[in-house]
Amino acid sequence: MVDADTQQRQLGELVAVYPEADELAERFATAGHELYLVGGTVRDTLLRGQSGGDLDLATSARPDETEHLLRGWADQLWLTGARFGTVTAVRASRTYEVTTFRSDSYQAGSRHPDVRFGDDITVDLSRRDFTCNAMAVDLRSRRFVDPFGGLADLRRGLLRTPLSATTSFGDDPLRMVRLARFAAVLDADVDDDARRAASQMARHLSSISRERIRDELNKLIVAPAVARGLDLLCATGLADEFLPELPALRMQRDPGHRHKDVYAHTLAVVAGCPADDLVLRLAGLLHDIGKPATRRFAPGGRVTFHHHEVVGARMARERLIELRYPKQMIDQITQLVALHLRFHGYQERGWTDSAVRRYVRDAGSPEQLRRLNLLTRADVTTQNRRKARALASAMDDLEARIAQLERDEELSAIRPPLDGHQIMAHLGIAPGPLVGEAYRYLLEARIERGPMTAAQGYALLDEWSRDRS
Repeated sequence: MVDADTQQRQLGELVAVYPEADELAERFATAGHELYLVGGTVRDTLLRGQSGGDLDLATSARPDETEHLLRGWADQLWLTGARFGTVTAVRASRTYEVTTFRSDSYQAGSRHPDVRFGDDITVDLSRRDFTCNAMAVDLRSRRFVDPFGGLADLRRGLLRTPLSATTSFGDDPLRMVRLARFAAVLDADVDDDARRAASQMARHLSSISRERIRDELNKLIVAPAVARGLDLLCATGLADEFLPELPALRMQRDPGHRHKDVYAHTLAVVAGCPADDLVLRLAGLLHDIGKPATRRFAPGGRVTFHHHEVVGARMARERLIELRYPKQMIDQITQLVALHLRFHGYQERGWTDSAVRRYVRDAGSPEQLRRLNLLTRADVTTQNRRKARALASAMDDLEARIAQLERDEELSAIRPPLDGHQIMAHLGIAPGPLVGEAYRYLLEARIERGPMTAAQGYALLDEWSRDRS
């Protein structure tokens, strides 16, 4: 039977697969300092065989000593985090974050720790967020360090805090959102202590900047088990603090259950959007948030949500601004929310070529058109296979028509037959609102009729001018 020391070394050998880290370990050991692989590097290596990203390391060396040891080894050094104990090095395209052991303390109501450097790896690990991130490997001895049972939790898919969850979340309330994020990333359960503490302490998120919350939401929304993470945010009341529109979708259903569960539908739509597109997944998250405000009960037990896409786009803009998203992302997401129902007119009635052109023009860019079509497909969560097949077939047909029109008339670069200079010269007018009005008239004619020559454009402009006069 393998003894505990041998097991520790075997695990250490399994994780310590980074030759550059060995070089660093030698430099630090020669100077009399410990150096450990820690946190996400250890977790991801145990899960996937090797971390594909940056390496996290912890050391007994103080920041100025770390800087001295890294100079001459690293290609670049960043010292912006040195006052918090972190020196960042770049070598051969890999980033190494080397942080001095810490034993921080937090004052009640403060969002910033009183940074204290420590001398013990176990104390340093105890202040980390979850046990699966509180494992380390001594790069000199290859000893695997796991004082809080993180490996066992990782194997059984359980999220726990090294200390009590109340203490951990009190130190940094953002950890409650990280709890949901890691539940989504690892597809893991949450232990009762952490769930209970998050539910009781959700209001403490008010002390956290919107930017930090936004960054955690971004990581959650593209995770493999996104529905699990979002559901945890709602079940604990955390979403009420920064994304109340999501739990609001859990509307009381009408007695006859004549409409679908909007909340469950939304989670399914998000999961159905490609995980590599943050804009698209956020659009899926927000696409139906206008429904609670527009719900009406019609005769015969029908439930309607007229214009929920318009209301939802406005609500989405307000929420995204509050969470400090970049303006371009806000515009892209709200446009998708506003347009997500447009396709259903095609499926129900079919479209003329001019309607297809207008759909492409309103989507804006080829990338936004691709997203709109993907969101439309993800929005089909019906269990009725016949209906689902019909909707998919209609979208296939629309995309084929768009491709054909693109080949025939450069649909993605649609423009009127005359530009502003030609309009002004022909009409003998100066720059001003009238030029824009004429340009829009010709653009609408181009969308409605298809490609046209400059001569046809001038004839239309003359007709418009006579009517305008």
